[in-house]
Order: sequence, then C-alpha cells, then structure tokens
Amino acid sequence: MDTVLNPHALCVLMTEQSEGIAEIVARERARLYGFIRRRVPNPGDAEDILQDVFCEFTCACSLPEPIEKVGAWLVRVARNRIIDRVRKKREEPLPGGSETSDDAQDGYYLDQVMPSIDSGPEVTYARTMLLEAISNALDELAANERDVFIAHELEGRSFKELSARSGINVNTLLGWKRRAVLHLRSRLQPLYDELI
Repeated sequence: MDTVLNPHALCVLMTEQSEGIAEIVARERARLYGFIRRRVPNPGDAEDILQDVFCEFTCACSLPEPIEKVGAWLVRVARNRIIDRVRKKREEPLPGGSETSDDAQDGYYLDQVMPSIDSGPEVTYARTMLLEAISNALDELAANERDVFIAHELEGRSFKELSARSGINVNTLLGWKRRAVLHLRSRLQPLYDELI
C-alpha cells in the first residue's frame, strides 16, 4: 500500500530538504568557486559553471539515491562542466579558419592538459613518454573499467548518462572507475615523480 502524505507534511518535508540544500550550498560555495576559478580564467564563466553545478545538485537531491560525499560530487560535476565549456569553445570555428581534419573538429581534452609539442625536444620527449605510459596503463585495465574511465574522464559523460545507456547501476560504474583510477595512479606515479 502506498503512503500518501498530507499537504502539510509534504510542505514540511520540502522545506527541510530546501534548508539542507541551502546549507550545503552556503558551506561549499567558496571552496567550489575557488576550484573552478583556478581552472577558468574568466570570472563570469566561473560563476556560470558554479550556478550550473548547484542547479544539477538541486536536481540530484530529488533523486532516490542520496549523494554520499557531497563535496567530492560537486567537484566532479564542476570538473565535467569545465570540460564541457572547453569543448564547446573548441567547437566554435575561428574567424576565417577552416577545419582540416576530423581530429581538429572533434577536439581531444588530453591535448589541452599535455605539454605542448612546440616547447622543445625535452618537453616533446616527456609528452611522448607520458602518452605512451597512459596508453599502456589504459590497456592493462579490464574493458569495463577502461570504457567507464574514458567515457567519464575524457569524453565528459555523466554516470547517470552512462547508466541510462548501458542499464548498469551507477554504483557499479563508480566502482569500475575507482578501480581504473587507482590502477592508473599507481602505474603513472613513478613517471610523474621522474618528470616533475
């Protein structure tokens, strides 16, 4: 038998939820804005991303599955929104420019965070080593872990979207990605220490 709340009880429940959301927003706002601002030079863009993240948070709070680590969840969503914004800007054609290849049109986020190939032979060597190490570490992963990591981190897809497409529970996807991250971290840490 379904439980039916009377209008007053429903109003009280919604007010408590709204107060909880407002408290989290007030507590996390400055830290999250700082995280975004370090990655987005334009303050207006950073504020837009912050608002998008809190909007998504508000919607996620109405879902049946609770968000366990709110701070980490907010940072993850902010990172995805930053990536989305970078991709969108890359898709905007330059005045008078024309795309010459499919790769230039699609864009690739990893190229944006890697050392530039125009920075000299030492940097080019480091870039080559890093790309090879990343590729090898990804190849060592189980197919499901690799696919989730690539879809979420490199393609910017949300776990909710991945779950809807695959029919696999979000928590399972999170577990696969966590195993992938731990493996990549352990495999790439020595190279990172060597290059830094």
